[in-house]
Amino acid sequence: MKLGSRILLIIFLSLIFSNHLISEQKITSTPLINIDQIKPSFEEIDEKNENISSKQIIKKKKKTKILKSSQAILIGLDKITAKSSELVVNLNETKKFGPLEIKILKCGKVKVDNKVDSVAYMQVKDLTKNENEQVFIFNGWTFASDPSLTPFDHAIYDLQLLNCNTA
Repeated sequence: MKLGSRILLIIFLSLIFSNHLISEQKITSTPLINIDQIKPSFEEIDEKNENISSKQIIKKKKKTKILKSSQAILIGLDKITAKSSELVVNLNETKKFGPLEIKILKCGKVKVDNKVDSVAYMQVKDLTKNENEQVFIFNGWTFASDPSLTPFDHAIYDLQLLNCNTA
């Protein structure tokens, strides 16, 4: 390397390091926001509008009716053998499907927008593990028309609500 290229390299490196040395190492923070002074980003509702909206909600609730049934009809699928079986479970009674214990607490038909759908509140326990006998692997509502809304998820078994009937 020639002497001129070495001098240029030294000048270039000194410029880079001098900028780094000159810069300040200061941490800045923003002031805290007083939550009491923040105004809502939505418009405030007048009491007149509030009364109208509550009346509309009551009308919608009147349109939705749950008719009580006494039993739920489920389809149980064993994913390993690919065999399905129909299960009829009475309300507040337990039914076994393999190592699963199924209990239906509520079952009925819901009418929303002139469509009738069966819904059920289901609790499922897996009895293969003794330490989990008090733990539900599924505890919630399930819908016949769209079981993917609250899916039952098990490695070997699958349950799907078909219908709610009166005995």
